[in-house]
This record gives sequence, C-alpha cells and structure tokens, in this order.
Amino acid sequence: MGVGVSSVKRAFKYRFYPTDAQAVPLARTFGCVRKAYNLALAARTEAWTAGRERVNYGQTSAMLTQWKKTEELAYLAEVSSVPLQQSLRHLQSAFVGFWTKRSQYPRFKSKRKSRASAEYTRSAFGYKDGRLILAKMAEPLAIVWSRPLPTGVDPTTVTVSRDSAGRWFVSLLCEDIPSPMPASADAVGIDAGLRDLVVLSTGEKIANPKHGSKNRERLARAQKELSRKDKGSKNRSKAGIRVARIHARIADSRRDHLHRLTTRLVRENQTLVIEDLIVRNMLRNHKLARAISDAAWRELRAMLEYKAAWYGRELIVVDRWFPSSKLCSACGAIVDEMPLNVRAWTCVTCGTTHDRDGNAAVNLLAAGLAVAACGAGVRPHRESSSRSGRFVVKQEVPPVRAGVPSR
Repeated sequence: MGVGVSSVKRAFKYRFYPTDAQAVPLARTFGCVRKAYNLALAARTEAWTAGRERVNYGQTSAMLTQWKKTEELAYLAEVSSVPLQQSLRHLQSAFVGFWTKRSQYPRFKSKRKSRASAEYTRSAFGYKDGRLILAKMAEPLAIVWSRPLPTGVDPTTVTVSRDSAGRWFVSLLCEDIPSPMPASADAVGIDAGLRDLVVLSTGEKIANPKHGSKNRERLARAQKELSRKDKGSKNRSKAGIRVARIHARIADSRRDHLHRLTTRLVRENQTLVIEDLIVRNMLRNHKLARAISDAAWRELRAMLEYKAAWYGRELIVVDRWFPSSKLCSACGAIVDEMPLNVRAWTCVTCGTTHDRDGNAAVNLLAAGLAVAACGAGVRPHRESSSRSGRFVVKQEVPPVRAGVPSR
C-alpha cells in the first residue's frame, strides 16, 4: 500500500503565443535579467579577488538600485524589478552550491547559449480564472492550457522563457497534492541499457527509441546549411532556428517517451530498484558517448526519483559496484569477465543460460529487496580465482536509501 503524500511544489509548463506588444518587453526583460546577473557576478568575483571579501545578496540588491540610477544602465528600470531581484537570488543560490562543493563556480550568462527566462513572484503577476497578466503588461498571455491547474490552487511563481527554436513557454509553480496511485504490492528491478532502453526483472524489454539517431541525417543537413551561411546574416539566423527546432523535436520526443515509461513503472510497482550509474564518467567513452546521451539515463532516473516521492513509492538505488551482470541469479556464482558484446551467457557452475540484461535486472531486484528488508548491504560474493591464483572478494555494498543515490 502506498503511503500518504503531503503537498509538493509542482511546475505546470505551457506554451503561449505573445503579441508583438508582449514579445518586445519580454525580450527586453530577458536581456536585463542577464545583465543584472552578470554585473552582480562580476562585482562578487572582483570583491573576492581584490580583498577576499564575500558579497551577499543584500549587497548586490543595493548595487542594482545604484546601477539603475546611472545613465549607462538606466534601461534596467524600464522592466519589472522582480525578475531582476530573482536573478540575484539565483546567483546567491549558485554561490551557495559552489561553497558547499555541490557545483562549480558560477559562470556568466551568454546571450546566445544561456536560457532566456525571467521569474516573477506573486507581487509581479495577476492570475484569475485562467488569465495570467504579468507586471507592466495590459493584456493576459495567450496560453494554451494543455492540462488544468490543480483546483483551487494559485501559482506562487511564474517563469517565462523562450527556447532557441523561438518557442515561448510559461511555467507556473503551485502547491499541489498528487493524486494517489492505485495500490500495488509488486516490485521490479530495472536495468538500463543501450540496445534496450530498460530491461525489467519480469523479462520485459523496453526498446530504445533512439530519437537522436533517427534524426541524425536531418540534423546533419540542417547543420551543414547553417555552416554555409555568412556570419551575422539573417539567413544564418533562420538556419540556426531550423537546427534548434530539430534539436527541440528530438528532446520533446525523448522526454515524452520517458514520462510515459516512468509513470507506468511507478503506477504498477510499489518498489523500484535501479543501479547507481555515474553517467558523467561513462560519457568519457567517446565510442558510446552519443548513444548514452541519446538514452538519457540521468533524466530517466530523475523522473523515477521525483515520481516515486510524489506517489508514495519506494525507489532503491544499488551501488554501481554490485556485479549485477556477472552474478548468476540462479546459484550466485560470479564470472571473471563479462565484455559488453556478450549478450547471453551460460553459468559454468549450474548450467543456467542467462540473458545479460534480464539477469542483471533480476539481481538488482534481489539486492534491492534485501536492502529494504534488513537495511544492510548486499552480502559479499567470492569471485572465481584469477590468473594469479588469488581469490577476489567483492566488498559488501554500502547501505542505500530509497530515492537517494548511494554515492
């Protein structure tokens, strides 16, 4: 049975179509947000370099007030002050992440590469009966309401953005209580792969759609056309938008497939067990980097994590050193080597023939259930002797927590 779920913050994202009278001030706001962020980052960096002085959010907010009074930066006062203040708060959060060693040093925002967005808090927008009006605008945004907002709930923050393909989006953050999933007593082990996106401990294989590979030729032609255009020309800008639209179509298709898959897995199972894959390190393999990126394992795991938390399911992450592929799920013997090209193998101890990924999923499920039952790591296994004649003992896997990476 699933446990009760308290209210959570959920972002509801919609596409909208601004009028010319709305697009111009929004684009100006994006530029001012980027400028305020970069000015504050430069000021904080300079203060630390010159005298090891830490500048906080309050000080940068005071700087912003002074910048608006200068002739050079007077245009910052032409847009709503709330998105500018929010950009300074985001910079503060970025520095906190750097100080706690959770992220790298904040970088300057680029007009071409950075996401164009502006965040409005309650004091800078009005929402009523499906009509959203932003500060310094007279008309509501023409939003395509593809799904309803939670009944009786008003957004706390609104984020307006424009992607590289020229599409406009608005994201409304709301306090919501997710609808409970149907009760389930099932558990499943999930092994991520490239040939099949995931293989389940039930034996089911979910094919890898390979959205990037399917659009590779079309993308290559568009990129070739882009490279032939003169820099700074309108034709180059149009060609760049065509490339961005192909990238957007690939990303949308991939995200939609992952949402459908993860929602189904969470709906059908009370306990889900996955492996702790360090995708960042795996991308260093240049032969597989493109395929790994196309599979989007990191996004798959992120969706499983937050959906399991929303709907009262349990997600268990097994240590990446657990030999799920080399361990015989029938007798517990471990083989010495298991190259990637070996998709099926027969255990020399008990004679059982295994599908590589299916066997790994079964082992992950068993390891996860063992952790859930007793809270201890997976028992050590003794591998067969190596060439030197020594026995290598697999160390006990550290305890893992539901929904939290083990490392």
